[in-house]
Amino acid sequence: MHPMLNTAVKAARRAASVIQRASNNLDLLRVERKEHNSFVTEVDRAAEKAIVDTLLEAYPTHAILAEEGGARGSNDYTWIIDPLDGTTNYLHGVPQYCISIALEHRGQISQAVVYDPNRNDLFTATRGAGAFLNDRRIRVSKTKEMADSLICTGFPYSDFSRLDRYMGQLKDVVQKSAGVRRPGAAALDLAYIACGRYDGFWELGLQPWDIAAGSLLVLEAGGLITDLNGEGGYLESGDVVAGTPRVFAQLLQTLQG
Repeated sequence: MHPMLNTAVKAARRAASVIQRASNNLDLLRVERKEHNSFVTEVDRAAEKAIVDTLLEAYPTHAILAEEGGARGSNDYTWIIDPLDGTTNYLHGVPQYCISIALEHRGQISQAVVYDPNRNDLFTATRGAGAFLNDRRIRVSKTKEMADSLICTGFPYSDFSRLDRYMGQLKDVVQKSAGVRRPGAAALDLAYIACGRYDGFWELGLQPWDIAAGSLLVLEAGGLITDLNGEGGYLESGDVVAGTPRVFAQLLQTLQG
């Protein structure tokens, strides 16, 4: 395992200890509303601190872009961190959330970790070296037709300015696929694309920390990921389409239609 990836795994596991310990006393958590349907807890902040401290202990000059703490530092290397993707699930005791850590080097994601502490699923990837689930090499599914595909999505939850457009997309995808799921943690959704549990995914208005690690997992597992224009600007726009090569093309065409 690449040394930087190994450090990211260590950071994710430390964050998971914080998150899982607090999950036994959810009713005692202090919860703040950042914006409509967007919440932050003391657990998010404590988990993020555990990650950042671990990363900067090993690489003190690296920059950080984290959901709760924002951007700090300037370097060719930037760690992009979501300490708890799926906070709303977590607050309701729904075991569908994860820790997401990516390393961006000169504009490219080079290392990725997505860790699901409930299932002990550790997804990792290094650019050019493949994607793995618990040390087993993973590939996207072999599904070729959208009609046979299980598609994953995320509903708009804070900015509803494009809700009508999204609902139109959802209607089309429901009719053209074998089924649509909305689990509530985008980083984990992308990891599931990488290991073949889903065949396609799309969501609008995500943040870089929701996408960065999962995007490398998808690419290293043989999948495709773009924005809604079929281009590479998804970290900037927050609009993401991903899937197996054949399903991706059909899903993108459906969403653009």
